[in-house]
Amino acid sequence: MNITIYDVAREAGVSMATVSRVVNGNPNVKPTTRKKVLEAIERLGYRPNAVARGLASKRTTTVGVVIPDISSTFFAELARGIEDIATMYKYNIILCNSDQNKEKEIHLINTLLEKQVDGIVFMGGEITTEHEETFKKSPVPIVLSATIDDKKEFPSVNIDYKQAAYDAVKSLTDEGHTKVAMLSGTLEDPVNGYLKFSGYKSAIQDAGLHLDDDLVVIGDYSYDSGLEAMASLLKLKERPTAIFASTDEMALGLIHGAQDAGVKVPEDIEIIGFDNTRLATMVRPTLSTVVQPMYDIGAVSMRLLTKYMNKEDVSENVVILPHHVEYRQSTSFTAKGE
Repeated sequence: MNITIYDVAREAGVSMATVSRVVNGNPNVKPTTRKKVLEAIERLGYRPNAVARGLASKRTTTVGVVIPDISSTFFAELARGIEDIATMYKYNIILCNSDQNKEKEIHLINTLLEKQVDGIVFMGGEITTEHEETFKKSPVPIVLSATIDDKKEFPSVNIDYKQAAYDAVKSLTDEGHTKVAMLSGTLEDPVNGYLKFSGYKSAIQDAGLHLDDDLVVIGDYSYDSGLEAMASLLKLKERPTAIFASTDEMALGLIHGAQDAGVKVPEDIEIIGFDNTRLATMVRPTLSTVVQPMYDIGAVSMRLLTKYMNKEDVSENVVILPHHVEYRQSTSFTAKGE
């Protein structure tokens, strides 16, 4: 049987308004009365109805989080940063997996809004016109996390992906590599595709090298696409001596693909990944990679959302966090400056 606020009031011998004040933390309740109510709640096992409380206060203290792939180590770290800050500010999380599918993303946003969430953190790929229209119609704030909005209309937290890719590739060309390949995501993806490829292209051109289409392979962010890309690149008449991958998981596939073919890393081919997930230190040789502060991106996104939800002043709605390249064993010592 569901225990109601009426049952608690009758058990404690007080009004339902008094029970409501105790449950909601109102200080205007005598200590003795508060004690009676709390004891009644404990005896009866009463749990306040969050939906009813939300309807009354116009707030549910619940935040929706839309991420492309819950199983991804990258997005898991981001989600952890979001959850930690949400807990700090006493918000609950509804986590949704979108598979980076546009129709599903928009459906999930509308579903979360129907559930009366107070705000949404959104992680996805391309922000289309349909996304923009959905965001603009939202009655609650939406913050983009590790997601690019070219028009900068919506609050967002990212790093400078183009510059980060440029820095990684430049370290390889500075080392003397003239055949640097890239394993990219689809170029329709603003982050893992277009921006990182743009950084790669700029670094190649600034080094005075020819941009060779044969050295650019499109993957699907998976380990298997790294294996397939390495097999393809090793068949070239002029093999690359270094490869930049737009994600760590694809970079691991590259390393193992090279090893399977008897090619040594970094002696025969150097590899740099992107994200600095835990995978980077679990593989042998350990992976040199661009450090994207994933936890911090999630944490800052959630904190930015709390500011909007609580109508605090926001001095900067487009936040760019710092990055750097962490050189490990998949690149030579000269790349480390040692």
